[in-house]
Amino acid sequence: MNARLLILITVLILGVASALGVVYARHESRQLAVQLGLLEAERDQAVAEWSRLQLEQALHADTGQIEAKAVRELGMQAPAAPQILLVRP
Repeated sequence: MNARLLILITVLILGVASALGVVYARHESRQLAVQLGLLEAERDQAVAEWSRLQLEQALHADTGQIEAKAVRELGMQAPAAPQILLVRP
């Protein structure tokens, strides 16, 4: 009878430990799923910002846009041919 009780208690303890392990694993899984969702949203925002910045860079890289803005906002103009000096080392 004593051995039987010891086996029953051991099985009960192992069953409870196993159940606690399952609960912990499911909790961790849910926490990681939430964290994954947050990171994916952050990634999507970063990709959208990257696309916006690439478009902005393309706009600024257009020399026609730069020249027009220099003339319009700064009153700059291209030098005449006699004003251009070629400098060689």
